[in-house]
Amino acid sequence: MSPVVKQKKEKFTIPGKYLLLFFSIICIVLMIITYGTSIFDKPFNAAVGYVIVPFERGIGKFGEWLANRSEEFSDIKSLLAENSELKDQIAKLTEENAILSQDRYELNSLRTLFELNNQYDSYSKVGARIISKDSGNWFSSFIIDKGTNEGLSEGMNVIAGGGLVGCISSIGPNWSRVTAVISDGNHVSCQVLSTGKTFIVSGDLELMNSDIISFSMLEDEENIVTVGDKVVTSRISDKYLPGILVGYIQFIETDNNNLTKSGYITPAVDFENLSEVLVITDMKNNDF
Repeated sequence: MSPVVKQKKEKFTIPGKYLLLFFSIICIVLMIITYGTSIFDKPFNAAVGYVIVPFERGIGKFGEWLANRSEEFSDIKSLLAENSELKDQIAKLTEENAILSQDRYELNSLRTLFELNNQYDSYSKVGARIISKDSGNWFSSFIIDKGTNEGLSEGMNVIAGGGLVGCISSIGPNWSRVTAVISDGNHVSCQVLSTGKTFIVSGDLELMNSDIISFSMLEDEENIVTVGDKVVTSRISDKYLPGILVGYIQFIETDNNNLTKSGYITPAVDFENLSEVLVITDMKNNDF
């Protein structure tokens, strides 16, 4: 008996040309309906409201965000350029201010020297700048930019600020070393201006940083010398011209021998901030 073979049923198919014709007719009909009626307006508007409008809003906000960022970037670029310009102006003004401050300092210093020159107008003087000094905060020994070429010599007195600085201890053609009265071991014969009482002022390394110098051998039995009295160089000094202000008595006490007194003097000169000085070209030995 032969096997039964089932035959497959053939699928129903529509030719493509008929499908194309069918959809074309539908499209034409829909176009006629849409053109002639408003049947699809509401559904279409609803679709637009739910899909296209949010999309357009998103595009609008994104465009607005880009515009804002672009404006911000433009502002930042402008601010950076302005900041750079302001920095240049600040640097220039800072430099000009530093120059003006230096000029004002030098002007004040020169004005002080001018007043000092008038104060000691009986002496011939030469102005000089300090070009070097020993280590430390105090100008106990320093170099000035004038020497034998300008007629200076060893032993000439040097003044600045309010009074006596020291004297020239060594010299060259275009430089001089000045040893100040506050220098350790330096001794100056002085007197109290108001009484004429004489004594010895001595530089002291231990006192240098205290902005004071010591004095000793003051004979004052009458107790007429008081704190604040002016101290000047005396006529019996071996190397300093008379009448140059040295400082002011700060402290005074009676020595153990009950015959003399000693104490401390505040210098008239600011030995921490010297820059220019006057050298008195008159020599003590030539005049007295």
